[in-house]
Amino acid sequence: MRLDRYVAEAAQISRADAKAAVRAGRVRVAGEVCRQPQRPLAGEAVALDGRPLAHETFVYLMLDKPAGVVSASADGRCTTVVDLVRGAYPRRNLFPAGRLDKDSTGFVLLTDDGAFAHDILSPAKHVPKTYEVLLDTPLTQAMVEGFSAGVTLADGQTMRPAQLSPGTGGACSARVVLTQGVYHQIKRMFGVYGAGVVALRRTAIGGLALDGTLGPGGFRPITPDELRRLREG
Repeated sequence: MRLDRYVAEAAQISRADAKAAVRAGRVRVAGEVCRQPQRPLAGEAVALDGRPLAHETFVYLMLDKPAGVVSASADGRCTTVVDLVRGAYPRRNLFPAGRLDKDSTGFVLLTDDGAFAHDILSPAKHVPKTYEVLLDTPLTQAMVEGFSAGVTLADGQTMRPAQLSPGTGGACSARVVLTQGVYHQIKRMFGVYGAGVVALRRTAIGGLALDGTLGPGGFRPITPDELRRLREG
């Protein structure tokens, strides 16, 4: 990789600014000032203004999506999940690996690793996703048994068996674990039983739970150990 590209991506600045920094003598390679933006790198340590730079091949972020934000990379009318992190990662082509409805909240995974996202979202992978749900009617045993057997939606689609159990917020709260992602799936599944979803929050993807300290709109990088747990499902 060329030095100017490395500096731009690692420092999250424009390519032009990276070239200017190199030519101004602000960049050191292996401890020595280098003024050649085109210099190829082969694993040497790079520092900008005395600060070591670390180039990330891919970015993986955990975001606590607020209600009203769209799970998309771009939208002409609404704030997107990528908009929430763009200030910290202006040079990355991030996208959400999976979606949450606009009015739903919770764990959204953002990345620029297409192969990883495909693996996580692959129907064959069956990565479970956990949700906290608030209903407009009390949870019933019929719902629990129906989810376990596989709910047939109003349009005739039969869903994979899902785990449904009482939540911690009273008779109208529930916990749902799904291994597939059909449009408005949870709302449509409860709709079969005449129950409406008042609130929906994703709390975990695979074996990785949402960091409860983030708060609405908060995000942080996913650690290597957490990434391994995601890959393992």
